[in-house]
Order: sequence, then C-alpha cells, then structure tokens
Amino acid sequence: MTTPEHRQNRIERRREKIVAEIQANRRGEYRVPTWVYAAVLLAIVGFWAAFVILG
Repeated sequence: MTTPEHRQNRIERRREKIVAEIQANRRGEYRVPTWVYAAVLLAIVGFWAAFVILG
C-alpha cells in the first residue's frame, strides 16, 4: 500500500529527475538511448538482407 506521503515523494523525485534531464539536454549532454541504436542497426541489416534475398 502506498501512503499519500509516499506517493507525493515519488512524484517529487520524478519531477526532479525530469528537470535534471531537461537541463542536461540544454547543456548539450544529450545521449541517444541504446534501444534507438539497436533499432537502427536492425533496420539496416533487415534492408540489406531483403536487398540480397529479393534482389
């Protein structure tokens, strides 16, 4: 069970985390998530395989 105080603390921590992330992005410290790199690599390999198999 979560108490209202616990829920409020969680909301405040989340808000602080979001603010910190926005500030880091404004300073140019933006990082691309790993899953984006994985998705791009998968798309490239998939298009290459389709080209080889169907071409």
